[in-house]
Amino acid sequence: MAKKDFYHVLGIERNASQEEIKKAYRKLALKYHPDRNPGNKDAEEQFKEAAEAYEVLSDPSKRQRYDQYGHEGMRGTDFRPFTDVNDIFSTFSDIFGGAVGGSIFEDMFGQQGRQRQRSGGGAGSDLKVRLKLTLEEVASGVEKKLKIRAWRKCDTCGGSGAKNAGSLITCPVCKGSGEIRQVSRSVFGQFVNVAPCQNCGGDGRVIKEPCLTCHGDGRVQGEATIKVSIPAGVSEGNYIPLRGEGNVGRRGGPGGDIIVAIEEEPHSVFTRNGDDVVLDLLVGFPEAAMGGEVEVPTLTGRARLKIDPGVQSGRILRMRDKGIPHLNSFGRGDQLVRVNIWTPTSLSARDKQLLKELASSENMNPKEGDRSAHSDKSFFGRVKKAFS
Repeated sequence: MAKKDFYHVLGIERNASQEEIKKAYRKLALKYHPDRNPGNKDAEEQFKEAAEAYEVLSDPSKRQRYDQYGHEGMRGTDFRPFTDVNDIFSTFSDIFGGAVGGSIFEDMFGQQGRQRQRSGGGAGSDLKVRLKLTLEEVASGVEKKLKIRAWRKCDTCGGSGAKNAGSLITCPVCKGSGEIRQVSRSVFGQFVNVAPCQNCGGDGRVIKEPCLTCHGDGRVQGEATIKVSIPAGVSEGNYIPLRGEGNVGRRGGPGGDIIVAIEEEPHSVFTRNGDDVVLDLLVGFPEAAMGGEVEVPTLTGRARLKIDPGVQSGRILRMRDKGIPHLNSFGRGDQLVRVNIWTPTSLSARDKQLLKELASSENMNPKEGDRSAHSDKSFFGRVKKAFS
């Protein structure tokens, strides 16, 4: 597969300044950062491509060779494609929060991305959990207990994977560094290639006698109950990351995250519209004509609602602050009550006689010019106005 042009990857011109290169890379790294795209392989690949492009173009000597010879010019240098996103965090520590005072990445994602690789073993994988909530739970906020089955640290060996302390020794190949350095010479000078030690997997230690419980892995399958606090006002598609609560890594590696994805259960009475809730209310003709008070359900109980005399079918009545709290801000939405005039389907002889008498009154029938006043177009206009 042909490799992409590094300038094209970062979306910059070939005469871009170093500041423009850095700015373009920050933008792409924010967009495709693993913490923003959990489990998204395409985003991970684009994250790596942007890092490789930045590594070359941010170095004046590498950039000059790339401009002259393209990707072939990178051979014989210390440039190598990234195989693990954690390598990126380590390589560009000044970008990802290593500089004094932190960075934009540290502010947004914390230091987890860089910390995962500091432990002996590899980082554990993330887990995704779908959590269904009722509309009442969304409105009030709730604490849930989740029963999670995941890889947990082996209690027998404490996560080391070794049978005992003497079974864990320094790797004789890399002498405990976890890296193998290879020096090569070319017409361009001496180059040092650094790669993880294959003998110990980059850990710097090897196990002579593995733990009998976890067989050297440092972890076992287990079940745990995790508490998660759901704030009021969440929506379908929101997610809550529980840092470090996912699968633990091998041999003491840090844990992945649990990604709690929010789903809303359909409600039997209300329909959600942003932070407002909509209620369809059936009103009898006498109430609609003469007005009065009715009791209606809300998310927090029942409340009285005034019906004005002569209310028309399709009218939207607003109950202030009876909706869903605004997430991460003050206030809450409203409850919108849509009035529907109920028509009886079964009439006694007496009912029919009374209705015939009422029908003879000019006040009981719409005037000629009012017959189209409550068409579908007018109704949707009122709904749109009420929701705006």
